Amino acid sequence: MKYRRLGNAGLKVSEISIGGWLTFGGSVDPSMTAKILGRAIDGGINFIDLADIYSRGEAEKVCGKILKNYNRSDLVISSKLFWPMSDNINDRGLSRKHIFESIDKTLTRLNTDYLDVYFCHRYDPETEVEEVVRAMDDLIRQGKVLYWGTSVWEPPQLDDAVKWAHKYNCYGPQVEQPRYNMLDRYMELGVLPTCRRNGIGLVVWSPLAQGVLTGKYNDGIPEGTRGSSTEWLKDDLTEEKIAKVRELTEIASELGITMAQLALAWILRLKEISSAITGATTIEHVEANIAASEVELPVEIVNIIDSILGQDI
Repeated sequence: MKYRRLGNAGLKVSEISIGGWLTFGGSVDPSMTAKILGRAIDGGINFIDLADIYSRGEAEKVCGKILKNYNRSDLVISSKLFWPMSDNINDRGLSRKHIFESIDKTLTRLNTDYLDVYFCHRYDPETEVEEVVRAMDDLIRQGKVLYWGTSVWEPPQLDDAVKWAHKYNCYGPQVEQPRYNMLDRYMELGVLPTCRRNGIGLVVWSPLAQGVLTGKYNDGIPEGTRGSSTEWLKDDLTEEKIAKVRELTEIASELGITMAQLALAWILRLKEISSAITGATTIEHVEANIAASEVELPVEIVNIIDSILGQDI
């Protein structure tokens, strides 16, 4: 496993990380979660990404029970807040009240005294960015959080956070978590250069487009897959995009790697990206994803991939 700095920070995270969205505390039973996390850590993954909204706190609880068996200082654990956790009008968003109450609940569920990274899961139009920056700065000074970040924030919002942090000598956002993969390159237009300019790291989610970039939909939609039971994939399961994945799968085959490993290696071609957050429901998934850290794509292969993907960003 290779490791990268989180933007300009001294913290280093594994190029391949593991997240708990739709898996831990939900579709994956606790015993399998323990095996998956154990194999991930044994394979060099040190970054585990969670959120309070994942299975309504259950993902944090399940991981908390498992991770107490490991050396805390060996791990980089993150969580997020923003989405409603109850019917309470203040149990949502990025108000100072919600931030301060949410961190304590998350730390309790995870059985830890601190988070390495705490993400604002979305931008909150009802809370001034100054309030968010000051609240996050206070958590860092209290030792409950080491770094804070954002997820799916637009460039002006990121710049605004950096501005307020500089004005009041606060800790600013150190990492942004956008969606990014071969079929969704929107992040390259504004978020990437904004983060580069501000020394903000990037940890990207959905690097395999929820399974589309594994190639399992190349010959249709198998029964029992996410594509057959959810509307979330309708924008990626178009004939045009699947045709591209079929071409990319041929390249992966020629390189002797899987389509998923090609997709992850392509993401890691960008030095600004600190880590690609992967999901896993089996140990085999974890092992295959870990192997992608060792894949380095030659420039000529990257150019061929770009010609297949086209300029549609």
